[in-house]
Amino acid sequence: MLSVVVPVYNEDKNIIKLFEEIKNHLTNLPGNSSHIETLIVYDFEGDTTIPVVTQNMDKFSNLNIKLVKNDYGPGVVNAIKKGFNTAKGDYILVLMADLSDDLSIVGKMVEKMDNGYDIVCGSRYIKGGKQIGGAKFKKFLSGLAGRSLRILSKIPTSDVTNNFKIYRKSVIDAINIESNGGFEIAMEITVKAFKKGYKITEIASTWTDREYGKSNFKMLKWLPHYLRWYFYCIFNKGPLKKY
Repeated sequence: MLSVVVPVYNEDKNIIKLFEEIKNHLTNLPGNSSHIETLIVYDFEGDTTIPVVTQNMDKFSNLNIKLVKNDYGPGVVNAIKKGFNTAKGDYILVLMADLSDDLSIVGKMVEKMDNGYDIVCGSRYIKGGKQIGGAKFKKFLSGLAGRSLRILSKIPTSDVTNNFKIYRKSVIDAINIESNGGFEIAMEITVKAFKKGYKITEIASTWTDREYGKSNFKMLKWLPHYLRWYFYCIFNKGPLKKY
């Protein structure tokens, strides 16, 4: 089973479109992911996403939608952690509710997982990948980090910061997640998995800036958290100890 973890914060204008995209692209996946569960992880009871999800669960019954209260503490990093620990699938896809990621490639990502990979990364910075819209400086830093880290550390992805990834559940369970900032959690997991010797690959993906709502990405606040794992990946030469 594929578990789809969706952290949300007042995504009432986007969530139905997201469900349509999941229905169109994720309900007929090959191999080991023929069944899915969709975990909508929210921070507070007044989140505007909740009533919309509740009213449409029957309409999207094949998505196996579950509302999950994040009781680990506020913020996207804790919502993702809660989703990881709630997920029952063998594979876990982290997906933002803002419709920024192209779900048409998930089938190919799943095939890679079925062929023995432990993490499959959507990559904006390889041939065929692209980013449409968004802050130019953020795009510059993300692309620079991804491409340079691949060269300097030999990590097998050029987009280590992208949260659009599929993880093997057993890999998540084997890693002590330390992130406490935000979206750098994807970078931490990928770097630690690389150091542990897990198999990682990537597929070209397209990211498109959100149409509705405001991004919760806080570049200046989270930059030190990204730098921590960037330098860790370069300078930690030996394998990590098992936790």
